Amino acid sequence: MAAAPGGRPGLGAPLPGPSAGPGASAGALPGGILYALVARGSVVLAEHAEPSVAGNFSVVAVGLLGKVPAEEGFRASWAAGQHVFHVLSSAGLTYLCMADQALGKRLPFAFLADVSQQFQGRYAAVASGAVAYEMNTEFAPVLRERMRFFNTDPRADTVGRVRGEVLELKNVMVDNIEKVLGRGERLEVLVQKTDSLGQQAFAFKRQARVLRRHMWWQNARMAVIIAALVLLAAYILVCIICSPTFQC
Repeated sequence: MAAAPGGRPGLGAPLPGPSAGPGASAGALPGGILYALVARGSVVLAEHAEPSVAGNFSVVAVGLLGKVPAEEGFRASWAAGQHVFHVLSSAGLTYLCMADQALGKRLPFAFLADVSQQFQGRYAAVASGAVAYEMNTEFAPVLRERMRFFNTDPRADTVGRVRGEVLELKNVMVDNIEKVLGRGERLEVLVQKTDSLGQQAFAFKRQARVLRRHMWWQNARMAVIIAALVLLAAYILVCIICSPTFQC
């Protein structure tokens, strides 16, 4: 078993990989996490393997536990045939999983970090003195549930989901740009139209002020004319009733 990129050199001789027999990969989930364990040193506290995978992976996993240094935050990956063993150390415990090589590293290490949080939340106070497989009955179902979540739920891969959303947004933007270009409305034309609309708006405001001033003067003249007509009518009426000299 060769150390995959990201592993640490000098961790000992290569270990045998999972069995290459008919059951070794016939039922393995493509691109999935197939096996996981939690250990303190070489003492396995809990483990779970998917029923569809077979082989000597558990022997390989236990052999790897003896090669993991007592270093907080240690991360490594080792390739074994079509599978890769990923290891994470945290708070004196080792979290290991075996995944299909096509899965890459991001999702398996996200799974191990999630398992670390789950395990520490339950057994932080007692893990240091636990015997082999003491937590297996309670925690193996948790390993199974988290394993299937990371294998099947798209929400598990946050980075992949964000990349998908960015790609979808990019496709929408490209489609919109193509529609604009298809109508012959290039960006330069749109800028020119924007400038033209701004100039037209300024001219409209100026014309509106001129028209408002013109209407005000027109109303004022009309008021003066009406007042003059009223006075003239009153004068004529007085002249008819009395005389031009106002001698009634």
